[in-house]
Amino acid sequence: QAQLVESGGGSVQAGGSLRLSCAASGYISSYYCMGWFRQAPGKGREGVAAINSDGSTTYADSVKGRFTISQDNAKNSLYLQMNSLKPEDTAMYYCAADSSSTRFHPSGGYCARSRYWGQGTQVTVSS
Repeated sequence: QAQLVESGGGSVQAGGSLRLSCAASGYISSYYCMGWFRQAPGKGREGVAAINSDGSTTYADSVKGRFTISQDNAKNSLYLQMNSLKPEDTAMYYCAADSSSTRFHPSGGYCARSRYWGQGTQVTVSS
C-alpha cells in the first residue's frame, strides 16, 4: 500500500513563501501522475498543481505564476514551492498520486486519477 506523507506547512504572512514536501513510500517514479490538492474550511477540494511522468505540469489558474510543482526521484519526494502567498491560499494541502494514468483533468490543476492520498499539512496565510 502506497504511503504519502506531507510536511512543510505552517503559518506565514501574506506575501511570504512556503515549500511543501510529500515523501512517498517506494519509488516515486512508479507513479504516473502526482499532485497537490487543497481544501479550505467550508469549501470543496481544489486541485492546485500536478506533474506526470512525462514531466508535464498543470496548475490551477488561481496559483499560476506563484506556485511551482517539482519532484526529486532520488529522494522519492514531491514538492510545492508556494510564493506570494495570499490569505485565500489558507487550506489543508494534500498530496495525491496515481499509478495508472498520466493524464490531467481537463479542468487543469490536477491528475485525472488520484488513488493514493496523504493526510495533509495545514497552510495558514494571515493578512
